[in-house]
Amino acid sequence: MSVIEHLEALRRVLIVSLIAWAVATVGAFFISGRVISFLVGHAGIHNAVYLQPAGGVLNELKVAMYIGVIVAAPIVIQQVWWFVSPGLHQHERRFILPLVVATIFFFAVGVAVAVFALPLYLNVLNRFAPTGVVYLPDLSQFLSFVLLMIIGFGIVFELPVVLFVLGMLRIVSTRWLYKRRPYFFLGLGLVANFLTPGADPLTPLIMFIPLYLFFEGTALLLKLLGR
Repeated sequence: MSVIEHLEALRRVLIVSLIAWAVATVGAFFISGRVISFLVGHAGIHNAVYLQPAGGVLNELKVAMYIGVIVAAPIVIQQVWWFVSPGLHQHERRFILPLVVATIFFFAVGVAVAVFALPLYLNVLNRFAPTGVVYLPDLSQFLSFVLLMIIGFGIVFELPVVLFVLGMLRIVSTRWLYKRRPYFFLGLGLVANFLTPGADPLTPLIMFIPLYLFFEGTALLLKLLGR
């Protein structure tokens, strides 16, 4: 493909992705109120407040935009893989569909884990508050925190897809991964503690255990494929 053809393909990816996100956002706006009620109740918060007259509508719009990102993610991921496919050899292109499915699956797992861990996460964070200080949840800040946490978990859980692609491109190998296993073990532990901070040792395990199993599983798969 020429440079012009690459730019035209990139433009198509951007247009299709933006349209998918816009359509998903509009549809999500009609259920965003229920999503907010679910997140607030699931977090164990009895009452949340907003400080602006239009805060209720703006918060629903914010949630709808994030839901739009999550719902449109399969289309965006498919478009990204379609964009990079011309640079792959014929025998490598057979992995595109499994990789698209895997990318969507692991992103969904990350989102599910984030939602599951939300009440534990907030409970641990609130333990650091000084005696006599009470958390009064502002809805806008609470939603920003939760939504960024959900998207963050979804991105971090793409680790096996990233390692697999790097392995198939021969940038890393199974031997390289196994040789650096202690560094991955330590690094994943630090990531888990950073994204799920707490005074107890159990909360970070919610993220660490799946990530480490993903690492071992991906390394084993690359080994079976002779990489």
